[in-house]
Amino acid sequence: MARRAVPLGAFATAIGLGALTLGPLAVVMMQAGGGGGITAADLAALRFTVTQAALSALASVACAVPVARALARRRFPGRRLAIAALGAPFLLPVIVAVLGLLAIFGRSGLINRGLEALGLPEVSIYGMGGVVLAHVFLNMPLATRMILQGWQAVPGERLRLAESLGFGPGAIFRHIEAPMLRDVLPGALLAVFAICLTSFAVVLVLGGGPGATTVELAIYQAVRFEFDLPKAATLAVMQVLACGAAVLLAGLFTVPSGFGAGLDRAVALPRPAGWRRLLDAAAIALALGFIAAPLLAVGFRGLPGLMALPSAVWPALAASLTVAVLAAPLAVGAALLLALAVARGWRGLEPVAMLPMAGSSLVLGTGLFLLVFPFVSPARVALPVTVLVTAVMALPFAFRILLPEVRVLMADYGRLADALGLRGWARLRWLILPRLRRPLGFALGLTGAMAVGDLGVIALFAAEKGATLPLVVQRLMGAYRTEAAAGAALLLVAAAFALFWICDWWGRHGSDT
Repeated sequence: MARRAVPLGAFATAIGLGALTLGPLAVVMMQAGGGGGITAADLAALRFTVTQAALSALASVACAVPVARALARRRFPGRRLAIAALGAPFLLPVIVAVLGLLAIFGRSGLINRGLEALGLPEVSIYGMGGVVLAHVFLNMPLATRMILQGWQAVPGERLRLAESLGFGPGAIFRHIEAPMLRDVLPGALLAVFAICLTSFAVVLVLGGGPGATTVELAIYQAVRFEFDLPKAATLAVMQVLACGAAVLLAGLFTVPSGFGAGLDRAVALPRPAGWRRLLDAAAIALALGFIAAPLLAVGFRGLPGLMALPSAVWPALAASLTVAVLAAPLAVGAALLLALAVARGWRGLEPVAMLPMAGSSLVLGTGLFLLVFPFVSPARVALPVTVLVTAVMALPFAFRILLPEVRVLMADYGRLADALGLRGWARLRWLILPRLRRPLGFALGLTGAMAVGDLGVIALFAAEKGATLPLVVQRLMGAYRTEAAAGAALLLVAAAFALFWICDWWGRHGSDT
């Protein structure tokens, strides 16, 4: 389709996104120029950040490979439900995931109670081991879904040829599965690595002292406890450089598949019997158990805690819902404008939509903190800043969800809409909303669930009375009020899943009209 003048809405969105992303980064870099330089503690935080991200990525992908392989070559009742269950950690607020893991692996968790009953020494979830464990819980399902797509993309012709040549499981792995994994694994590793680089809530709770501090946590400490803004700015620059390096590595080492496209429907992988069937069953059962156990623990511990909720929980819940209700439509609306422009030929806007991935919510929050501090108390603008940063950070996810669907829509109906003179509101009402309702609902639900459970920039700005529910949960955990924290966490899970369900239901209901 011929490219026309860039739509005004997409142009304004791109300018605004660039300003909101690059503006705070520029302020951070200018402030860092007047700082005291990088200290040994800063370098230690950077080393820990990179190390925990690398270990988390390796562990997540190593656990994901056998699970994805088992799901790819087995058919059993509930398989679709099992694959859908892998999406639960995407919607689960990070602070709730940490609380669930503490209920299983913490000092008074189920594992240590069992070890105590056996007379064995307890294990500690704090420090590097706990951070990696939490990241595996959150990111192993993502890696599994990515790797599973690789298996499902193997052309049926390859499998039929292998069958005709009499290939056994070992030969199929060497000649078909191993080459596919060489293509897919670098992307999965680097995706998880980049996510773990910007981890904040996990390390805030499980870091375990100065020896287990990431750059994100060091930024938070520099602003909230030391009020050393130049140091926070220097750390923010280090974080941006680390994220930029991860994105560059992803571009260098992620290579396209060498299988090519098939000519017909995919063929199921061979399903070897015997001990291999038992291994596949064990991989699926262990993965689902690992995901389900912390969720069930939060539920069982949270129900009694609902009766012990402090009064601060309810305004915090209202604040979290306000952030989600405002941030999700803002992110999805901006993503839709950019996706429509990209589909009409303005591909230069695609990197603009991905700009927030170069930083993190805490880095952007630091820049905005430096901007507003001379003029107004940060606590007074905590909610609008949180809405703005949350929407900016969620936009790339919404953009990636919408772009493939928008391209199909424009290819199928773009010329017809142009011929009929559909513009503006008429185009939105009669073409875009009916045809994109399902992905729009899914994107709204996903970004809303992410927003309601986000613990990032609000930790920099909020005072005692301006907290969101994730921050209240973290404070209750820090005060060792575990029952109240579990009750608040259960409330947070209910809010996140309810938001996702409502938006996704809206998307599915009437999407074919």
